[in-house]
Amino acid sequence: MEEYTNDLIHETSPYLLQHAHNPVNWVAWTNEAFERAKKENKLVLISIGYSACHWCHVMEHECFEDEEVAAIMNKFFINIKVDREERPDVDQIYMTAVQLMTQKGGWPLNCFTLPNGKPIYGGTYFPKEHWMYILRSLQETYTNDPDKAREYAENLTEGIQNSELIDQIIPTHTFENKHLDELVLRWSKHFDRQYGGDSKAPKFPLPDNYQFLQAYGYVANHENVLKHVDLTLKSMAFGGIYDQIRGGFSRYSVDLLWKVPHFEKMLYDNGQLLSLYAQAYKRTKENLYREVVEDTIQWLEDEMRSPFGCFFSAIDADSENEEGKFYVWTKEELSTLLKKDEQWLFDYYNVNQLGAWEGNYILMRNLSDEKFAQQHGLRIDDLKEQVKSIQRRLLNTRNERIKPGIDDKCLSSWNAMTGKGLLDAYLAFQNEHFLNLAKGIQLWLEKYMLAENGKIYRNFKDGKANIDGFLEDYAFVIEFYIALFQATLEEKHLDQAKKILEFTLHHFSHEKQVMFYFTPENTDLIARKMEINDNVIPSSNAVMAMNLFTLGSYFAHEAWMNRAKQMVNAMYDGMEHYGSGYSHWAQLLLKFTHQHHAIVISGKDEKEKYFELAKEYLPNILLGISSNNTVPYSNHKKTTEPETVYFWCKHETCFEPTTDIDSILNRIYV
Repeated sequence: MEEYTNDLIHETSPYLLQHAHNPVNWVAWTNEAFERAKKENKLVLISIGYSACHWCHVMEHECFEDEEVAAIMNKFFINIKVDREERPDVDQIYMTAVQLMTQKGGWPLNCFTLPNGKPIYGGTYFPKEHWMYILRSLQETYTNDPDKAREYAENLTEGIQNSELIDQIIPTHTFENKHLDELVLRWSKHFDRQYGGDSKAPKFPLPDNYQFLQAYGYVANHENVLKHVDLTLKSMAFGGIYDQIRGGFSRYSVDLLWKVPHFEKMLYDNGQLLSLYAQAYKRTKENLYREVVEDTIQWLEDEMRSPFGCFFSAIDADSENEEGKFYVWTKEELSTLLKKDEQWLFDYYNVNQLGAWEGNYILMRNLSDEKFAQQHGLRIDDLKEQVKSIQRRLLNTRNERIKPGIDDKCLSSWNAMTGKGLLDAYLAFQNEHFLNLAKGIQLWLEKYMLAENGKIYRNFKDGKANIDGFLEDYAFVIEFYIALFQATLEEKHLDQAKKILEFTLHHFSHEKQVMFYFTPENTDLIARKMEINDNVIPSSNAVMAMNLFTLGSYFAHEAWMNRAKQMVNAMYDGMEHYGSGYSHWAQLLLKFTHQHHAIVISGKDEKEKYFELAKEYLPNILLGISSNNTVPYSNHKKTTEPETVYFWCKHETCFEPTTDIDSILNRIYV
């Protein structure tokens, strides 16, 4: 029997339920909570985190489970707990507030507000004594000088409302190659030339960054950029950030070597990384990239897949109240388990000074299988067979440990990213199982998350959908349906993408300008923000701009293509100073600066030729077949010749059809 139970016991979010037995009288985010604050004239604490957040757990233990702290919080404040993954709109607003106040942010995010929700103070993690001091100081200030608190809150709220809000007329630019060249040149000064990624820690995977750099390097014939992409992908795959015996990536590495991860595994990272590694395999045919994709998909299917066909959100960093305990090994454990295989496996996984961490070992690699086999006089096939056998033994032993918790809510946007990753893997490897897993996400979306008119719900838990979707959900679900069309050539998926796009245009568009709000028009928050900067997830506006461009191309919809161009135009000035924060915008800009191409295949074996071509890395090319009769961009390109032919168009110009696809590709990628 729990000693305490608060209102969060009625919620479905795993993060909120983690706090349901704190002595703090937590409530969920509702209008009623703020009405109560107004009635009782109390300040509000909005405390935001997520279930896999290590420091959220630490602050909970030090502060929110403490009766002395809880007594102060309950007496003087209305205390609201928010799952940032369920309510990114709330998180955006109060993260902006804390960043404006402190020039930094993170989770747990703790923001104090007036009863109307306007912020007056905030920060991230606080130890107990500091937290109690803040609680008393804020209460004293609000009691003795409420006018000062209100004035500060008004000014801060105005700053929140204006941040990331593009509402002015932007002069039209001429898009130039040198603008992207400058962006990459500035960015490259921060490349880590030894281990890949950025030249500072912590290191995040940031898949979208490397999707852009890969496309730019290939289209612009920039070999050094491609070398940096491959260095990064190989270093991540060899590092501790990658689960060497199971597959799947942790959220980030705390060091330069990709060695010590922050051990939680997030669906959004792994879904995007499937796309990145699948595309990199298309470009290089590097077997390591195939193994990463296949093993990560196996992990997702075995440990993250819901019975409903969608995927759970995250796996915690902690087990038994200790970060990383589930994943690390002692040398004695490994020696007992491996016996005669001990020495070569210690070399393979660096059970030595390189892999040592806090008295344990993080399994990591520093050699390719080919180089390792050569050094140890092994046949490559024998090595791979031995590694697989030992991975199974290690995994069986690890699975006997107490596992980290799983955040089993399912989010539309994160599942859409993962679905696209599965579809990219399907096209790269032509593995039907990957396609079927993606179709499982599609069926879940259509049964539970999509309304007939194109409306999307964000959150799914215990067989039910709740919370209206945000722009992020619409953007990534549209992208997923475009990818479904590209993987199946079934036009119904393109029609579904079009329907959702039209709903989004109606409910999320700015009244006068080209950008989209993050929230629909009926929001009751203190600000209606736009999300324009790329982060661990590409910005929802950048993804929407790409969707407009792609669907505009398919449907010959000039207004959509023009809006995409106008959106990128609004971001053009200044993006060269911070390439990693504008990488998805840069991917779209690449289509304007280096020409976007369409290739339509026509003939009796057009589908077979389509899927052959889809195995190749073809940035800036939109593929299609002529028998897609309702897709305007392809339905007028047909042949009566006995051989299959390829129609090549760039911008509005189409060239004579040819049977020689290599001649086209050689002209595009000169």
